[in-house]
Amino acid sequence: MNVQQIINDFKVESITGRYITLESIEPILKEWNTDNQLKIEGYSVLKRPIYSYTIGTGSTKILLWSQMHGNESTTTKALFDLLLFLNSENQEAKDFLNHFTFLCFPMLNPDGAWAYTRENANGVDLNRDAQDLSQPESQILRQAFNAFQPNFCFNLHDQRTIYGAGTSGNPATVSFLAPSYNMEREYNETRNKAIEVIVAMNEALQKIIPNQVGRFDDAFNLNCVGDTFQSLGVPTILFEAGHFQNDYLREHTRNFLFLALISGIQHIYENVIVNNEIDDYLRIPQNKVNFYDIVYKNVKINYDGIVKSTNFAIQFIEELIENKISFCAYFSEIGNLDSFFGHFEYDAKGALYSDDKENIPKLNRKANFYLEKNIKIGNGLPFNLYFLIFITNSSISFFKLYQ
Repeated sequence: MNVQQIINDFKVESITGRYITLESIEPILKEWNTDNQLKIEGYSVLKRPIYSYTIGTGSTKILLWSQMHGNESTTTKALFDLLLFLNSENQEAKDFLNHFTFLCFPMLNPDGAWAYTRENANGVDLNRDAQDLSQPESQILRQAFNAFQPNFCFNLHDQRTIYGAGTSGNPATVSFLAPSYNMEREYNETRNKAIEVIVAMNEALQKIIPNQVGRFDDAFNLNCVGDTFQSLGVPTILFEAGHFQNDYLREHTRNFLFLALISGIQHIYENVIVNNEIDDYLRIPQNKVNFYDIVYKNVKINYDGIVKSTNFAIQFIEELIENKISFCAYFSEIGNLDSFFGHFEYDAKGALYSDDKENIPKLNRKANFYLEKNIKIGNGLPFNLYFLIFITNSSISFFKLYQ
């Protein structure tokens, strides 16, 4: 299988960016509903339909769900690219459909997607509701799990830009987890099957994003859906879409997630999942919180007549403004940042900090300031770098975010 060619050929062009709502995906699902594949499984707190899409006739069953957290949309895009492939005339897609049955929930939390929040409309994190099942969305997923009786579960999420792939200095662009099934975080046949698929996906990703794959923390929490499903004997894999260089709209990361999905499915298709790959799994570096969006180094600050050299970090907060996601920069840390990296780093070389207030950076304040009075920093970035970023980056997303 030419996985790279598949990624190049199958992309749902109408779904882009970070703000993906039910209105974005509903027309596509209805267009693909050629043989009653589409079903309304129930309704959200605010009575939005929660759709499932079933495709394939094979005996090996895979349950996939995305946007359990409403503001995590990258995997939704990748899932739609996968469905576009499966609905094609590609022979390998047809082989998959003969071998597998895929039950997909492209948007489990449509209310959260509309509001661009992690939680549902009742303020509940659905990924902490696996035991209480207090929310209609949680009940719908559990009912589908019980009725479908999957052989594998793919739990699709996004992670923040703060994660690095260990201490490599590279962002964790894609991360995986084979969730624990007990407090001791032991390994059994179920978890080992999930691990083997992760190792295969990691091998495929290392060819195109070397040293940018991470392993998520496996602390056990039975309230989490993945941990619960793993404990119930179904191999479950957590997918986390993270940051790729200059890709805040996550269109490149989308491709890498699509590659992971195809590679994982292909591995299950071609192999009897029985091997013990724990050592290879543990060699994937664990995610580490060691990144900020922007880091300024060697900045002089005048503290009541005493000038000190320091560093500070800036983090973007994603804010929904007039149905668009704005990346608003705020001061996040000041001081020694030796163990941290920035997705964008700027050496001020001793330039003096000033702003329109106290001339001192303050945590959680918007990052608008000056260096030596002549370099204006707006929303975290120097104005004179906008054009440079625009012409040197193959993606225009970075320019769009900061203009």
